[in-house]
Amino acid sequence: MVYDRSKPLTKKNLVEFLRSLNIDVRTNTKARGNQGLYQNNRIDISCGLNEEKAIDVLIHEFAHHIHHKIDVDFARNGGSIERLFNTYITDVIKSELIEVTKQVDDNSKLKIFLSAKEDVVKTIKGMQSAIQRDYPSFQRSKKFLEFEKYIKNSDARYLLKYDAVKLSDGFFFKKEKILTVKNLEADFPDMPKAFQLYIKLCSMQRKQAKISRRINKLSKYYEKPTELFARFVQGYFKNPKAVEKIAPNTVKRFCELLECGYYHELKDLFEIFQKTSED
Repeated sequence: MVYDRSKPLTKKNLVEFLRSLNIDVRTNTKARGNQGLYQNNRIDISCGLNEEKAIDVLIHEFAHHIHHKIDVDFARNGGSIERLFNTYITDVIKSELIEVTKQVDDNSKLKIFLSAKEDVVKTIKGMQSAIQRDYPSFQRSKKFLEFEKYIKNSDARYLLKYDAVKLSDGFFFKKEKILTVKNLEADFPDMPKAFQLYIKLCSMQRKQAKISRRINKLSKYYEKPTELFARFVQGYFKNPKAVEKIAPNTVKRFCELLECGYYHELKDLFEIFQKTSED
């Protein structure tokens, strides 16, 4: 199938172009909960995407397809900058690719979690300051002796490690009660305010640790060469001038390789559609 090069950039035309390359493109799936997915010559994009986002995702997944042609093991090992840009000088390129990713993926999960972590840190600092009004020597890094003395005989001590617990009383006729950090004031109305805040602070520290784990996991994902390359292609296709400003070395090397056919049919994508994209 020969693609009609006179067609403008639309989701429909881009799908037709990809299918003309014998790529199995499916637009009526949920992409396994992602916006898009590439695997074994098949591209899935979420059926809930609008026109502009669908085009971005199709280009992103097509970049993975091109990467597969350059390195068939990329899905297993995450690829390498050396293979993608056919060079051993990778430090500058990788640092530029990371900056491009920050610009291209403005609504990424990573940014959402980074923002959430900032909010949690501010909340924890606020709680610490409030506790220090009653206990000026209080520090998060040291034992809160006054609190430990108070809490040792209280069921509230379980909330130091968990946000919710189920407790059973009695032997033959067990009575269960559920305690939660959210209902702390109602469950323990006589507890000093500073001690209630400390339990909530411990809960927020658990939340901070959980978010940090997600950030570390996502950072590893976003910094995989295959993801850096796909977001670079996506960004450079859509706004080449802006990307060139922040990644001049990467753009120069990419264009050299694109022109000589190193990236296979990716050259056709740029020649057919990029002008209409810029317009």
